[in-house]
Amino acid sequence: MPANDLFLLIEAAREAGTIALRHWRNRPKVWEKPEGAGPVTEADLAVNAMLERELAAARPGYGWLSEETEDDPARLSAERTFIVDPIDGTRAFLEGDKTFAHALAVAEAGRVTAAVVHLPALNLTFAAAEDGPATLNGEPIAASGTSRTGGATVLTARWALSPEHWQGRPPAVRREFRASMAYRLCLVAQGRFDAALSLRPTWEWDIAAGDLIARRAGAAVTDRHGGAIAYNRPEPRAEGILAAPPGLHADLIGRLTPALRVPDARA
Repeated sequence: MPANDLFLLIEAAREAGTIALRHWRNRPKVWEKPEGAGPVTEADLAVNAMLERELAAARPGYGWLSEETEDDPARLSAERTFIVDPIDGTRAFLEGDKTFAHALAVAEAGRVTAAVVHLPALNLTFAAAEDGPATLNGEPIAASGTSRTGGATVLTARWALSPEHWQGRPPAVRREFRASMAYRLCLVAQGRFDAALSLRPTWEWDIAAGDLIARRAGAAVTDRHGGAIAYNRPEPRAEGILAAPPGLHADLIGRLTPALRVPDARA
């Protein structure tokens, strides 16, 4: 990884936050994406345009994968690729909630090498490089030491704890939720929650940045089957995601049933 990729992502994420906050709680224009893919706002598009312009200018040889840009297969032949969610948690953004995020990552040979998740309304910047610590506003963070499900705190959708997804009874965990998948992974990295779980097919732009940040904070991060997640694939989706301290991760994976067909939705 070029030594300054992380710095580049941090600066770009902060500029994204400046743009987003101009629209936040200011009745931005909004459209529904085709096939029930959710809303997109003028803020999403403005942030995406800035990021694509500025990051491409800084790294002209890198590929580009973004939720708000039509996919270009040329990214598959690039040595490194930006993976970007201009605004993760668009529904929260529209509701005036503070927990929307900008998620930016660089992937090389299937792995994430630099990552930033920035929440401008909360003044939080999570960051990590593959050879350094996970940080929050420049200070190191670490995942919790929880190793068993009893009493663990898990960020997941309510339906994910339905009995059909688990062998025996669902785990006795305390459940909460945040709209941004990237923020959920960072909350695990910070140790504020013990695990984040999604059983749905999960887009790479939702998880790439948070994946590296959680792993560099000491969490285990895999798909819902316990397999490693590779990035910048032709079909840029993972089979769900689970991030948790290693002992808890193993406990949860061992309790999950083989994958059922679940609704195909974002995060």
